[in-house]
Amino acid sequence: MGPVDLAALRTPAGVAALTAATDLAGGDPLAAAAALRSAGVPPELAAAALTQATLRRQAAGKFGTDAAGMFFTRAGLEQATRAVVAGRRARRLVAAGVRTLADLGCGIGADAIAAAREGIEVVGVEIDATTAAVAAANAEAAGVADRFRVVRGDATEFDTSGFDAVFCDPARRSTGGRRVFDPSAYSPSWDFVAALAARGERLAVKVAPGFDHALAPDGAETEVVSVDRDVVEATLWCGALAAVPRRATVLRAGVAAELTGSGTVLAPVGPVGGYLYDPDGAVVRAGLVAEFATTVDGRLGDQTIAYVWADEPRPNTFGRCFAVTDVLPFSLKRLRAELRTRGVGTVEILKRGSALDPAQFRRDLRLSGRASTSLLLTRVAGAQVAVLAQPVAR
Repeated sequence: MGPVDLAALRTPAGVAALTAATDLAGGDPLAAAAALRSAGVPPELAAAALTQATLRRQAAGKFGTDAAGMFFTRAGLEQATRAVVAGRRARRLVAAGVRTLADLGCGIGADAIAAAREGIEVVGVEIDATTAAVAAANAEAAGVADRFRVVRGDATEFDTSGFDAVFCDPARRSTGGRRVFDPSAYSPSWDFVAALAARGERLAVKVAPGFDHALAPDGAETEVVSVDRDVVEATLWCGALAAVPRRATVLRAGVAAELTGSGTVLAPVGPVGGYLYDPDGAVVRAGLVAEFATTVDGRLGDQTIAYVWADEPRPNTFGRCFAVTDVLPFSLKRLRAELRTRGVGTVEILKRGSALDPAQFRRDLRLSGRASTSLLLTRVAGAQVAVLAQPVAR
């Protein structure tokens, strides 16, 4: 989609085409296109409307009902922050006294809109003409165009003086649309982001959850966020915005819990126990497994594996708890026989420290029966083991 397509979609004819496309999206795209054309919608407008209607359906998981009135590019939707995460970040900025914000590389405007809804005055900078137009349209759709202004330009040349804080979400895709993992290839580049932090800006930077902690600016806080067990992103809080070295934020049904620590503590290593905890991915990515272990009076069975063993179950938001039935030396033949004896036909397979493919391994087990169990493939003291367990309700 280009700026011309966006403009066409915002005309009365475009709005009508989008309404019709919304009812057709999700079915056969060729049949949907034919239906729009037969209703008198020009081919170019029909294609743009169907693309936008499809993207809106896909965006519902991130933006809820707001998605129905927003505009998207494919790349912009993929990188856009979920509304629940953007809103939480915006409230933290407000709590830090931020009233004006420069959003460098604002994309389709998800974070800027969340900040504007919290009363922050935002200027978003976006180099791509189409994406900038989409962001401006989304500001209008959200009713925050008076607090979120979009400037088309190079984020690296924008003057951030006079703003209370800076937010940056570097593009992590190449011009060909492929995901970029090397921070030096981000846009703006990581050197630019690091320079902002080095000069003392109150800076928040959205990065991928697998970001190398070693690249974080000195004194920065790394916050890793999961939503309903899905690790979605990390934020580097720099300068006066930093509060602790590491933070894992776990969102469940919109309710947040936070675990903080230094990320440098080593968890104790000891024997297996009657219960096994699988820490949330945000905890693992934030390097806070040792801090998590203290919350359940637990220990690692292997220094290199993030499973935590304990002797009793404790209510915990930061990991799943399993009651251990057996810990068996790993053997496909023995495990197959054990599950057959127990009449297990349904198995949840989890793994840490195992190279096995769960889907193939499930086929190799040749399961049959009515019982169910959880199977955790891991290592204890360097040895491969299979743990049979049952989930403990929170």
